[in-house]
Amino acid sequence: MYDLSADSFDFQESLNNVPCRVRKRRLSGGQSDGVSLVELEVGDLSLSVLPTRGMGIWRGHCGDVALKWDAPVAGPVHPALVNLAEPSGLGWLDGFDEWLVRCGLENNGEPEFDDKGILKYPLHGRIANTPAHSVTFSVDREKGEITLTGVVRETRLFFKKLELTSSLVMHTGTSRFTIRDTVTNLSASPSAFQLLYHINTGMPFVSPDARVLVPFDRLAPSTDLTAENLPEWSKLGPQTPGSGEVVFYFDPAADKNGCVKTLLVNAEGDRALALDFDKKSLPFFSLWKSRLSNDDGYVFGMEPSVNLPNNHSFEKKHGRIALLEPGQSRTQELRFEVLRDTESVQRTEQKIAVTHRTAAGKIEPKPIPEWSP
Repeated sequence: MYDLSADSFDFQESLNNVPCRVRKRRLSGGQSDGVSLVELEVGDLSLSVLPTRGMGIWRGHCGDVALKWDAPVAGPVHPALVNLAEPSGLGWLDGFDEWLVRCGLENNGEPEFDDKGILKYPLHGRIANTPAHSVTFSVDREKGEITLTGVVRETRLFFKKLELTSSLVMHTGTSRFTIRDTVTNLSASPSAFQLLYHINTGMPFVSPDARVLVPFDRLAPSTDLTAENLPEWSKLGPQTPGSGEVVFYFDPAADKNGCVKTLLVNAEGDRALALDFDKKSLPFFSLWKSRLSNDDGYVFGMEPSVNLPNNHSFEKKHGRIALLEPGQSRTQELRFEVLRDTESVQRTEQKIAVTHRTAAGKIEPKPIPEWSP
């Protein structure tokens, strides 16, 4: 195991005849000054992780497939420049430009204010703007795997003591990678937590005819504006300056092994991003679409989650906030694969279709009270 606490680190080795490299550096200048960046390369798969920003994945690529979006924010942004306590509750957006960012752990949804208008919970919580206090890297030469691990704590006296241990595993000889997150309650008292994974893919991978496949028992628009987009829920649609964001909520359907398989497919049908997760640990899924111009953030967001991204009190009222007893842990795992030919895309589409054929597949025409305030 290698300690990545120093500002710079460079590891290069061939595993199973596949060139691998792990490099850490400290960025300088502008809003990125002081941000730690860890770049991992296994063959033609490359991912850039931000320990300074809660172990989010900033960018990636696999061959000609780009894992990124063109956010208006010029990041990565140091958390010191993100004012989560801004009175609007929307300060989180000042640092948002990652491909994968976590929302949580105390709150993962909309801002919430008390009866005097004072902010109680900021948008999407604090974990994405909390630096990891321990970052390590390990190599399993027998399995042909490299693993980057970071530990992030979200704590406050008299309130909570939660720890996120995040591991990113990359595998030689494949275009697969895995994220395994364990949330632990370090307090002697029970603690609630929320968690959502915001996975954001933009151009050039997506275009108006890019589509998402999600097997589901129930689908509902989150707002009246989203309901207007219901006939085209699975496609991103054209760039539309001035348009509002739309979010669809899902009760996703799992296969016989309890796995939910989803797929983001490009317009040509020959490139795709497959995302699998276990419904037991991540029982909900949201689909976020921003159809603004690419200059302003044209993006498809895939979001498996512990709960829906509404305000904290609404989710608590409906029993969707997870509870950890003292010392208890809960693990969530995301499994990704980049598909780069028509045959593999179609094969994965067929697997999803098999699950969806046995699912309820109910589509609600408007927001439903138990899912939307």
